[in-house]
Amino acid sequence: MADEMVRRAQQFVNQVYGSRIGMTVAENGQTGWNTMYALTRALQYELGISSLSNSFGPTTLSTLTSKHPKLNASTVPSADFCRIIQSAMYCKGYDGGDIDGKYSSRVEAGISKLKADMGLEGAFPGGSLEPKVFKGLLNMDAYVTVDSGSDAIRSVQRWLNGRYVKRSDFFIIPCDGHNSRDVSKSMLYAIQYELGMADGTANGVFGPGTQSGLKSHTVTVGETGTWALLFSAAMILNRRPVSFGGFTTATQTAVEDFQLFARLTVSGKGDFPTWASLLVSYGDQSRKGEACDGVTKITPARAAALKAEGVKYVGRYLTNPSTTSLPEKEIQPGELQTIADNGLRCFPIYQTYGRDASGFNYAAGRAAGQAAVNAALDHGFKPGTRIFFAVDFDALDADVTSNVLPHFKGIQDALQEDGIRFAIGVYGPRNVCTRVGEAGHSGASFVSDMSSGFSGNFGYPLPKDWAYDQIVTKWIGSGDGRIEIDVNIASGRDIGQNSFNKPRTAMADVRFNGDYLASLRTDVGKYMQSIGFPNDGGNRVFTHAECFDTILANDDVITAQSNRFNMRKALIQTSAYWEMRHYDLVDQTVDHQVASYHLNGVGAVKDSSTGIAQISGDVGIRAWNHCIDWGYLTGTKLDPAKDADIWTMWQKVNKDNAYALRTVSLIHLWGADGKPGGNNPPDGEKPLRFMSLDYKESEIFQILRRYQGWGNEAEEHATKRMGLYQVFEKYNGIVRNL
Repeated sequence: MADEMVRRAQQFVNQVYGSRIGMTVAENGQTGWNTMYALTRALQYELGISSLSNSFGPTTLSTLTSKHPKLNASTVPSADFCRIIQSAMYCKGYDGGDIDGKYSSRVEAGISKLKADMGLEGAFPGGSLEPKVFKGLLNMDAYVTVDSGSDAIRSVQRWLNGRYVKRSDFFIIPCDGHNSRDVSKSMLYAIQYELGMADGTANGVFGPGTQSGLKSHTVTVGETGTWALLFSAAMILNRRPVSFGGFTTATQTAVEDFQLFARLTVSGKGDFPTWASLLVSYGDQSRKGEACDGVTKITPARAAALKAEGVKYVGRYLTNPSTTSLPEKEIQPGELQTIADNGLRCFPIYQTYGRDASGFNYAAGRAAGQAAVNAALDHGFKPGTRIFFAVDFDALDADVTSNVLPHFKGIQDALQEDGIRFAIGVYGPRNVCTRVGEAGHSGASFVSDMSSGFSGNFGYPLPKDWAYDQIVTKWIGSGDGRIEIDVNIASGRDIGQNSFNKPRTAMADVRFNGDYLASLRTDVGKYMQSIGFPNDGGNRVFTHAECFDTILANDDVITAQSNRFNMRKALIQTSAYWEMRHYDLVDQTVDHQVASYHLNGVGAVKDSSTGIAQISGDVGIRAWNHCIDWGYLTGTKLDPAKDADIWTMWQKVNKDNAYALRTVSLIHLWGADGKPGGNNPPDGEKPLRFMSLDYKESEIFQILRRYQGWGNEAEEHATKRMGLYQVFEKYNGIVRNL
């Protein structure tokens, strides 16, 4: 909603400073960061700062403090300087007069109201504008409760501002009723100031000095001083039901509840472990944990070391996307039996390369869900096991909304359509875990709390459904039993498994069993519908049934190629089905143009991607030639530079489905070798391992992507093909293990 005074503020900064500060803003009457940046630059210009910046940083603050330590009607240096203040006030929601360059009684009243909202009426009384208040005026923080904020949290925020604003490194925090990174850090500054740390020494970090000092400041029932206030503030910021003030018997009860929830020793006192759990996500890192996770194989010696450390539950990875690093990250052959034989339990973790928001979306979630199920069955996990799906990056709240939640909806849909054999957990920062759980996409959280700097950890409480709380990495054991682990506190909401089925071996694919045909057809159709491909074909030429039946009708051909080249059938099935589903009227028209060129000498289109697998004459020739050159097969090579040879290959891949499917496998071999030549990058791509039945997921992705080529579309399609691959592989795996 547009505000006329904000629009006038934007007009002012554009007209007076636009050319001077190197930016203008939209005159839309809506406050935003760009308007605040422009006003900040205008202030810097007035202060004589030569290098302008969007940031109200140390240089701006120190220059403002030295030149104008208190701005009011008597000290404001110019009318435009005053208009900057007035404009900022309106952008912040306060009365700034008429933006007329006069520091009037209305401006004074507005500034007084601003400072009262900030909690500064005692520290900075009156209607003058102090430099730190000016800094708070030129950002997007709110100083009134917004978005259902907590009045109790706002009381803490105002108290912190009022008590510590005059310390050099303490800056005004929002008073909006929500905990945040800045608010949590301000609590650490407050603790350090009360411990007697000087300005410049206090740094807002939970370091050794802070920890040592807190160990001598246990608070108990009856205390009413500053330490009791700070402790109750920490409880409130963690959304615990206490009053801001002294340590009462009601506070003691709330502390006991928190200690029980966080699996601390229940003392009812504000002792160091409780302080630590309230102030930083990882808490007291000297705690012993009943759980751990790691990237190292559990041997009998290492199992003994874990048991000696008090560990009961071990988190291990279902897959390892890398072919080169952390060779023992994935559960190793015989390892689960070793875990069980030594009285330990295992909870599985599924993680790929998703290290930023772009790796998370609905299609990727569908693929991840089915891939995790396939891997869990391969390793021998029984139905009922909870799989923790990882979100191992600093996901902002907006990332959770746009990417992570759709991703977990995809995971949930995949596991539901698999028959809900496995339960879903989420691994990640606190905010990710909380939001995924509240959305109904997971039932338990594995919290990456030792990543204390993550935006989703700093300022967020421990999720209500936490099962494992990861707090520190350390080495334990000695000799053959020495192992590095991430120590996890266990809540008991998940206890892993201690009994496993026999692992499925990486055996060759076999002919498909017709008993599973209807189920496979249904699951493939459901997956394609979920990513926008209706079963009736929509605007494509072929329906789901036509594509599916064509591929499965050639199962003998696909099985033979799979066995011949040590290649998973799902790779051939996925590429062929995907391409056939994409065939549309434009492709059909181009195919007619190719035929017209070669048969009638009409037109200029001599080649196209054609047939059920959308293979061009050029690509078909190069794939066959490559495989002949490398000795994968024998035959007569064709010349992609000759029209007659292009036409010969084009007709084969267009009309002969079995030939087209054999060619799909050859294109995959060519892709694995780097796909050199033709219109591809001059040096090709890095070769993968020769076709293997135990390809890592990153290799499967590359093979599927290389079939299509390079660029954003190929990457996007490969992400979606991964889900299709996992559906085919699910049923191929069932059949070959009958």
